[in-house]
Amino acid sequence: MLPQKRILPPWLLAAVAIFAVAWGGNQFTPLLVMYKDLDGLSTGAVDVLLGAYVLGIVPALLIGGPLSDRFGRRPLMLPAPALALIASIFLILGAGNPAILFVGRVLSGIGLGLGMVVGGSWVKELSVAPYDTRADDAAGARRASMSLTAGFGLGAAVAAGLAQFAPFQATLPYLVHIVVALLGFLAAAATPETHARQVAPSRLVDDLRIPAAKHRRFLWVVVPMAPWVFGCAASAYAILPGLMSSRTEGFGIGFSGFLCLVGLGCGLVLQQVGKRIDNADSARGVVVSLGVAVPAMACAAWAAYTVNPWIATLAAALLGSAYGLLLVSGLQEVQRIAGPHDLAGLTAVYYSLTYLGFFIPAALAVLHSWLTYPWMFIGGCVVAALCLSVVVSFYRKHLPQQAQESGLVEA
Repeated sequence: MLPQKRILPPWLLAAVAIFAVAWGGNQFTPLLVMYKDLDGLSTGAVDVLLGAYVLGIVPALLIGGPLSDRFGRRPLMLPAPALALIASIFLILGAGNPAILFVGRVLSGIGLGLGMVVGGSWVKELSVAPYDTRADDAAGARRASMSLTAGFGLGAAVAAGLAQFAPFQATLPYLVHIVVALLGFLAAAATPETHARQVAPSRLVDDLRIPAAKHRRFLWVVVPMAPWVFGCAASAYAILPGLMSSRTEGFGIGFSGFLCLVGLGCGLVLQQVGKRIDNADSARGVVVSLGVAVPAMACAAWAAYTVNPWIATLAAALLGSAYGLLLVSGLQEVQRIAGPHDLAGLTAVYYSLTYLGFFIPAALAVLHSWLTYPWMFIGGCVVAALCLSVVVSFYRKHLPQQAQESGLVEA
């Protein structure tokens, strides 16, 4: 049965829901400066709060994908914007109370995790016939990653602008997101289901196994690049603003939001380019992405050494460009490797690996007792170059289509 005509294309409705949960996931980031100033929280404490939502993201990713394969996309996606809305309520109530802020961040992570894996699979399935007959093969990955990036960027920019210039700086940003999350919920409710509920499902523990995660292409091309996705993003808008605080006093929140907007804006633009760079016969997309990450880390080291906001802005642009290219190139690799029953599950594993990068700010805060930030960024540059060399060595190896053509299934 063909889908009914709609005012908005179905994939865009699912993308709005992803946008809403991404907004909620990143609105907290530029407010780190505010919590340091108003509540007197230490750098370590705010870095823990920044990474706290990973504790919600990873379980939601790993369980949400297989559950959506079992029960359908809508039953697992509808709770995502609802949880994001509840999380914003907790963040309003938690001003001055790190424990309540922590709960809000974890709830935000659960909503974001569901949105990323279930919403991403939903957008992919809505970007093919009969729902969309004009989309190219990479449209699903590109649309999902752009929805995330747009939500991350606008959420941070609006929150920073309101906190810097509007009254009720610890409340108003979250009230705006509550409205956005409600719109995201309504959009998800109006999106057509693409994955029928399983009539006789197997054991859940069997659904949680993702055979494609053992594919050699995934292990040697996707795994080395994945943590750099949000490792680059977090460096741009969670570390650099704090390092520039002595030069941006009185405008710290606004500058943090500005770096978010620059980094994620560049990422959004570069995701459009990802379609042209990607090549199904090689790892060209991932190689180019890591090739941008290496000088981006070097530029971050330069900014940390000079404490120059203009150089920090350049570093944020490069780091954001690397983030955008990495995110979409990794998704395109995953969607080629995954079988029809593994798409949501393998996407969940991929996103879980990407979010390891969000622990970088907390890790560097700990290491700062022994090393300076310029040297730590130089170390990041070296590690990124090593990851790049691994991917290059597997540039054309273990391609999914090679296994299909030879009748083999890689394990």
